[in-house]
Amino acid sequence: MTRQTPSSAEYLDIDERPGFVATFGQGRPIVCIHTAGQSGLQWRDAIEGLVAEGYQVVVPDLPGHGHSEEPVSGPVTDLGYYGDWIIRLIEILELDQPYVVGCSIGGKIALDIAVKYSARLSGVIAMAADAQNDGQNERSLRRNLEDTVSPSRTDRTYYGTLAACGSAVPEELRQRIAARHRREDPQVALSDLIGWARHDVGSKLSAIVCPTRLVVGGDDFWLDPESVERTAAGIPGARYSILPGIGHYPMEELPDIAQRLSEWLLDLTVDGTSTDSADVSRISDSAC
Repeated sequence: MTRQTPSSAEYLDIDERPGFVATFGQGRPIVCIHTAGQSGLQWRDAIEGLVAEGYQVVVPDLPGHGHSEEPVSGPVTDLGYYGDWIIRLIEILELDQPYVVGCSIGGKIALDIAVKYSARLSGVIAMAADAQNDGQNERSLRRNLEDTVSPSRTDRTYYGTLAACGSAVPEELRQRIAARHRREDPQVALSDLIGWARHDVGSKLSAIVCPTRLVVGGDDFWLDPESVERTAAGIPGARYSILPGIGHYPMEELPDIAQRLSEWLLDLTVDGTSTDSADVSRISDSAC
């Protein structure tokens, strides 16, 4: 794939700590939010195609991830903090009516931002996320924090990522995604998952006024697709898509992720004023 050079890569002073953001291209801005413990690298395969479609792609590393420093208070266990951090980033960069796209905790963060800030957004795409606390055991996650320095933790991340990829993903790509993910900081990643376990904006979905689509992989064992569909049904005019053969990381698993995102973004633009109930669109295995 052709290398996409950022038009800017900078550290922004947010909450007294440097936060890293790379920006690619020109046009309507899209802020892309990564998953637990990871970095903006996860969006690598989407950038070139989105830039070619005339978007400005804004890829931050959340606090404590990638090139961004941890907050003064240490690893974050409140996804609402990340939501506020992204809103602050949008304001510092003076992004005009951006789209926000996120996956996993990034999807929950995107919904959090939409609840707080949707009047200033062009639309939101939340992948591999719903709006509620799904009953994950925060106590067991905190117990894992005591074991984060052992080599077995990186192995669990590696093999867990292999299992979390969908059945339509070629083995070579599964291995590459898993190798990328095992580089995460365990303290940060587990704190992110505690944030996932706590986060719940289900009672606030009616406050989202921007066009919204929720997307979930058919092989995503972290989520019940019905829960994602219920979240979409709670947002006025929201759309819902399920991806057969895809797991928890659509932006890394889908070979045509830029095209898919472009289609979903266009759909938000064309039908953004719709007030119909959630539209379930199922994408065929052959497209994966």
